[in-house]
Amino acid sequence: MSDDNRVDGAADLGQPPTTDRPTPPPGRSVQPVSRRRFAAGGAFVGGALLLGAGAWRSATAQDATHEMDPLPAATLPRRHWQPADLTEPAVRRAVAGVLRTDLRLAYLYHDIGGYRLHLRGYDGGIPGPTLRARPGDVLRIGLGNDLPPNADPLPLNGDLPHHFNTTNLHVHGLHVSPAGIADNVFRSMEPGQRYDIEIPIPVDHPSGTFWYHPHHHGSADIQLTSGMAGALVVEGDFAEVPEIAAARERVLILSEVLFDHLGAIEHYETVWPEAVPRFLAVNGQRQPILRMRPGEVQRWRLIQAAHESNLRLPLDGHVLHTIAADGIQAPRMASEESLLCAPGQRVDVLVQAGGPGTYGLAAVPNDQGYPSPTGPLAWLVVEGEPRPMALPAALPAPPLPTIRDDELTGSRRLTLSAVEPEFPPAADYQEFSFLIDDKRFDHDRVDQRVNLGAVEEWMIVNEHHDDHVFHIHTNPFQVTRINGARLAEPVWQDTVVVPRDGSVTYRSRFLDFTGKLVLHCHMMNHEELGMMQTV
Repeated sequence: MSDDNRVDGAADLGQPPTTDRPTPPPGRSVQPVSRRRFAAGGAFVGGALLLGAGAWRSATAQDATHEMDPLPAATLPRRHWQPADLTEPAVRRAVAGVLRTDLRLAYLYHDIGGYRLHLRGYDGGIPGPTLRARPGDVLRIGLGNDLPPNADPLPLNGDLPHHFNTTNLHVHGLHVSPAGIADNVFRSMEPGQRYDIEIPIPVDHPSGTFWYHPHHHGSADIQLTSGMAGALVVEGDFAEVPEIAAARERVLILSEVLFDHLGAIEHYETVWPEAVPRFLAVNGQRQPILRMRPGEVQRWRLIQAAHESNLRLPLDGHVLHTIAADGIQAPRMASEESLLCAPGQRVDVLVQAGGPGTYGLAAVPNDQGYPSPTGPLAWLVVEGEPRPMALPAALPAPPLPTIRDDELTGSRRLTLSAVEPEFPPAADYQEFSFLIDDKRFDHDRVDQRVNLGAVEEWMIVNEHHDDHVFHIHTNPFQVTRINGARLAEPVWQDTVVVPRDGSVTYRSRFLDFTGKLVLHCHMMNHEELGMMQTV
């Protein structure tokens, strides 16, 4: 793998950049990006969204090439393109306590970055519609799988990727039932069928930013990479904070765009090996434009829906003010120049626009055991008459109380590891196994049994040379230690980076719901190849 893992521009075709390169969007001026070195080891509460060393290229620079196979120009035409204003997905809201909607899964054509792609998506769009409800509401979703029948036979090893047109639906981060027709990821929703999903949201559920995506083992990676994801906002957080209530909200779903020489994702080899996106996207757009007035404050709900890459994100010339992580309010606002956002994580930030100009939001170099992709994500154009707005001086108390020592009823230790071939960059994905406690996932095996009402402390140990992203369904957890070092202030999350050759210690309350759920690495190729357990 090349040391330069920036995602592509004109180099999609394996050629140097040409004159059809995109230009920055119009603005009064383009602000140059200075070479910075961020403080290593800084963090948003508890190391969940880590700040680290790095510098990035000029905001006027085009995406550059990396090591993905070049596309034959005669097979997949590439048209000239320019950044366009950010488009947000359609919004569907609960009415009288019920959010009743249909989601239709089907093939669609999606134009991005000069390419016309043939992908899977919800309701004819990438990403899917934004669902907005409140604590105590009920989600009633009819999921229609209008994909064609699976062409491949069921493999002897059902742990390998297969049946890419079979699906289901997971509401990531919600504290809801994992059983029956609720947030049950053991359901198989076959092509040509319609399925009912009903998920009551508890009346005391935290308000915040969540999301939905497919989770059928064997097809989830292909489907998520295709663009099957959408925001799920539980409304009501920070309603009593006037500075946040006055801020315009933007939903930003970050993704990696991958496709083969036909502009499709029909084979698992298209998303393997690791770290090979052709470019990055926001709301299914390449380098979209966000517009603000000087001094204006906006709330950006960032949802990291990449299939396997951690993304380090600075916004040139601006500070990112974090107010929530993984849908749970932070105890205080953390102001950072850069965030590391891992697959599955959400982070809510306030952005206060500076002076007139054009600024770049980009992914910058990050070592996750191999280089993560880098390159422009979006542009911020600050223009027009000033709109002076204030940032909040303080945040309300978080909705979930800290877990005390005297609450603990047990502890566990889980180990993440992998079995890899001797020459992994050139190896077939079937030669890899990603393991928890030295075992690949088995659909019929229960790995952890926990009593309802238990309060436990878990240590997740990573013995692999790559970072992993730990996520558990149904119950959030409070991170207390990273690599054995106690955090000054524990942080509530449902998805956390476990450093390579390191560990994360957290505490969790197993409340309200019984049934089978899963824990897994949210680098979806690792999950598909075995790094998952049943609880």
